[in-house]
Amino acid sequence: MNVSVRLWVSMLGMAVCLGGAALPARAQEQGTQQHVVTSEELNKQAARPAETRQTNEDAIRHLLSSEEGQKALKSASVDYQRVDKAIGQLSDEEVAKLADRSRQTESDFAAGFLSPKTLAYIIIAIVIIVVIAVLV
Repeated sequence: MNVSVRLWVSMLGMAVCLGGAALPARAQEQGTQQHVVTSEELNKQAARPAETRQTNEDAIRHLLSSEEGQKALKSASVDYQRVDKAIGQLSDEEVAKLADRSRQTESDFAAGFLSPKTLAYIIIAIVIIVVIAVLV
């Protein structure tokens, strides 16, 4: 009887070991079928910084290409094409800061908080910041 109990315990131990070894293999098979983050979501996240930068550049260009912006550029004897090219050379952080300032300036001007003269000064300051940032 002692031998049969030992045989059963040994058989039971082997069954548990084999079953335990099969569980990680099944979990790994299921893991290859389903990912936590899909490749589509990864692609969207990878494209988000480029989209943000493009939106920010567009905000700066919108202010500079406006009627008041063109007047300010002419009064400072600055060519829009040179400034436009320089915008592309700025870092993401610099573009984001200038875009925020550009949006705020346009918003304030539209609300009547800024005179055209003050707007021209702000636009010239933005142009100077762009040129300095590119040169440094």
